[in-house]
Amino acid sequence: MGTTDLFTVTDAERERALAHARAATAEASHIPDIPADTPLRPIHRVAVIGAGTMGGGIAMALANIGIPVTLIDANQQGLERGLERVRDNYAGSVARGKLDPGERDRRLALITCTLQMSAVKDADLVIEAVFEDIGLKQDIFRQLDRLAKPGAILATNTSGLDVDQIAAVTTRPQDVVGAHFFSPAHVMKLLEVVRAKDTAPDVIATLMDLGRRMGKVAVLSRIYPGFIGNALFRNYTREAHFLVEDGALPHEVDAALKKFGYAMGIFAVHDMAGNDVGYQTRKAQMATRPTDRRWNDLILKLCDQGRFGQKSGKGWYRYEKGDRTPQRDPELENFVAEESARMGIERKTMSEDDIIKRCLYGMINEGAKLLEQQIALRPGDIDIVYLTGYGFPAHHGGPMYLADRIGLPSVLADIRRFHAQDGFWWQPAPLLVRLAEEGKTFGDL
Repeated sequence: MGTTDLFTVTDAERERALAHARAATAEASHIPDIPADTPLRPIHRVAVIGAGTMGGGIAMALANIGIPVTLIDANQQGLERGLERVRDNYAGSVARGKLDPGERDRRLALITCTLQMSAVKDADLVIEAVFEDIGLKQDIFRQLDRLAKPGAILATNTSGLDVDQIAAVTTRPQDVVGAHFFSPAHVMKLLEVVRAKDTAPDVIATLMDLGRRMGKVAVLSRIYPGFIGNALFRNYTREAHFLVEDGALPHEVDAALKKFGYAMGIFAVHDMAGNDVGYQTRKAQMATRPTDRRWNDLILKLCDQGRFGQKSGKGWYRYEKGDRTPQRDPELENFVAEESARMGIERKTMSEDDIIKRCLYGMINEGAKLLEQQIALRPGDIDIVYLTGYGFPAHHGGPMYLADRIGLPSVLADIRRFHAQDGFWWQPAPLLVRLAEEGKTFGDL
């Protein structure tokens, strides 16, 4: 079954969506309680802790605008691997004619490497970019509290941990902030600046400005699991997985999402990133998670079978050697059908419309919750996060803009239908209900 014209846009609608995106990008830098003329803290030198893909990318983003960076790692091999990756990235830019060799050498000269944490002492800004482990991050911030100079900004590049818990181990929570870069950090345009309860206004203003200088779109978020971007993304991926359990096949979900305008479908994205990303964390959470709702564990079962995605030659799809094109895999499709039967789910044919609605409307509903709790300042901020960091099709203007175009009463009616059918995850957001009943839009906020 095909899509209705609900998700097709005219040229005029496309133009309006792009104009909305431009206006929302400009608006994102305005923070109501922080005056535009707030004096910024000077950033002459930065230390980045963790020389992995993320840390190296952040170091490049800073060197690219002429800021000297000290890259710190716990072991020599990690440091060497990190610097090698930075050199390779710059070499690629030179090979493509995007960068001249002199400029490459100038940027590389701005990055120094060390194993000594004490090297943070001269930094005006320290960005911690180690993996997502709250205990590890707290340990690093205890050291930074002792070693960093007074007034240095202490930023954590977390994709969803509680920044207040990290700030709490320091004697200077006013200097602690979240700086969620997206990988690869020297390429991706989005920076989520995360405001903890004690973060000083000039710290926020300085980081928002630094984002702009690095050529990024900086969007402010309050603390919430996954902040703005990953909070919505969780709903998108969860529904895609439920759709597969309910009767769709991975290629059908991906085809509907590509028809909507995404460059890649979610299952092809999983296979590219690696299905084992977050495997240990999710496995550990299974013992303590609530039992009053449905969970999607198919991806864990794929990992148990060694189906990690492109790197293992099979995941949600299969891959021929030396070719990254996803191919349908009868073995995977049989496994999915068996799992549905095991769970007592009678598989149904899914229309493209329902696939798109289930993937997108959960995001819209979550966005309404973020606005209500003031995690996101405005609907346009959510749209910009999605357009710049998550590949949301530009001609749809972002999830909240799309909801307004379709009409909130129509979106709410479908969410209520999904709630009756699937329960917990589809509880309608009170703000969405209120706006729909009052005949208003997210834009009216």
